[in-house]
Amino acid sequence: MANPVEEFNAYRQTMNEKMIGHGHKNLNRFFNLDTNTYKDGALDVKTKELLGLVASMVLRCDDCIKYHIGTCYELGVTKEEVFDVFMVANLVGGSICIPHTRRALEYWEALEEQVEN
Repeated sequence: MANPVEEFNAYRQTMNEKMIGHGHKNLNRFFNLDTNTYKDGALDVKTKELLGLVASMVLRCDDCIKYHIGTCYELGVTKEEVFDVFMVANLVGGSICIPHTRRALEYWEALEEQVEN
């Protein structure tokens, strides 16, 4: 069975390289803005990633959720903190966020399994 973490990251990297490589000035500026927005500023990187995760869940973007879950995991966010984020997202976004919460948890668990193996 394919590793969902490796599969997602490989696809994301390949397609981002193709999009950036095309050279569309404004699209590349957007990518740059995204990268710089999540750097330390008045808010630290961890806080910004948690905010990004909440927003992604409320907007119901599974790719964005996977990206932010992965980054949160790398930053040392705890499972308890992620569950607090899940609660905020479900409160703000409503019960329609529940399927995305399931997939977010599934991805978090895949990250945990990847480290264990």
